[in-house]
Amino acid sequence: MIFGHKMMMPEKPSSHPPHSVAVLAYQGLCLFEYATALEVLSNRRSTEGELLYAVASFSLEGAAIMTDRGVPLTVPAADQVFYDAQTIIVPGWRMGPVPDQIAAALAMAHRRGARIVSICTGAFVLAAAGLIDERRATTHWRFAEQLARDHPRVAVDAMALYIDQGSIVTSAGSSAGIDMLLHLMRRDFGPAACNAAARAMVVPPHREGGQAQYAETPVPDVHHKAFSNVIEQLRRDPAGDHRIETLAGLAAMSPRTFFRKFRAATGHTPYDWILIERIRLAKAMLAEGDLPVERIAERAGFAAADTFRHHFRRVVGTTPSQFRAAFRHDGEWPQAAE
Repeated sequence: MIFGHKMMMPEKPSSHPPHSVAVLAYQGLCLFEYATALEVLSNRRSTEGELLYAVASFSLEGAAIMTDRGVPLTVPAADQVFYDAQTIIVPGWRMGPVPDQIAAALAMAHRRGARIVSICTGAFVLAAAGLIDERRATTHWRFAEQLARDHPRVAVDAMALYIDQGSIVTSAGSSAGIDMLLHLMRRDFGPAACNAAARAMVVPPHREGGQAQYAETPVPDVHHKAFSNVIEQLRRDPAGDHRIETLAGLAAMSPRTFFRKFRAATGHTPYDWILIERIRLAKAMLAEGDLPVERIAERAGFAAADTFRHHFRRVVGTTPSQFRAAFRHDGEWPQAAE
């Protein structure tokens, strides 16, 4: 049996009491994200040796918790840990309906002034509590569409690693929780504390880009046979010169009708669909080979390397070189700048 994380108190009197953090545990929670919150924030100290955070776990679903990986936890029931917490962290949700008691407790905590933070699908719990209505929020890119569909009042940003709305902070999947927690440490105690924690964990204190560099390019759900043929042709040669008149001819439509129906069927204009497909091709070449960026731009169908860099950064949220450094497959890690 693994026991829940206990409140960690400072070892000596401090002029500034530690910031109290409560990590919510519930049946089926994501073990990685639960442990991430404890690992990133526990035992962090200032240069003067003062404890920065007092971290504890709590449960609203009983003390015996089974995680998504079949690892049992024993977590204290909600008590002063929850009611006194300045920050409450909600790890990845098990998906499905959120119990009223959890939603109500978080809403109450936010009303009394607590900062509510979610990692990955924990955003669904915040949404059920009404905490991100009319706010920008993020979650793992795989679940962003579902979050937007289930909670239409939430302004879902599927590409952000994390979004800080002051008293509400949401983050994307798994490791993005580390980015977000380091951001909070920087916000709460300054860059020195954040940098020290990042060095101890051997992670960057700030990561460039957003989720777009990790997200798969969605395959459009196209039921019209003519569009299936067009898309098959585009996928065979995304770098080709695909004029709207030519594509419309493949679909046996006028250019105006083709444009309108293609957008309705795929959610993208023909130009945007081709651009996304070319970026997908470029991402594969950057990750799996060593071609110069200029050659990749050419092979992916961009008129010039500068045009490629512009569109790549706009769609992916980082530069081609930074993407390659993060995803290179030659077994080497990118070196820090001198």
